[in-house]
Amino acid sequence: MDYKTFIDTLGKRINADKEETAEMVASLSEVITDCALEGDTVTFPGFGNFEPRKKNERISVHPASGKRMLIPPKITLSFKPSSLLKQKVRNNEQ
Repeated sequence: MDYKTFIDTLGKRINADKEETAEMVASLSEVITDCALEGDTVTFPGFGNFEPRKKNERISVHPASGKRMLIPPKITLSFKPSSLLKQKVRNNEQ
């Protein structure tokens, strides 16, 4: 599902127009981003968790040249679906 279809579908379910729905989705994205930058986990009961994880700096070797490079630390965001969501998906695929 692409972004436009997602906005249309969500808007119909919550009885909102496209612009209002797109603004809500953008706001949700900003909140999740802000929480991740602060190191907080965002939990949606019945859906899952967005958890920031810090990856430490490391040394990598370029395969062609053999040159060693230092990869800086970074924060990545991982999603872990809830057991309820996993169960719903499993039951619908059968």
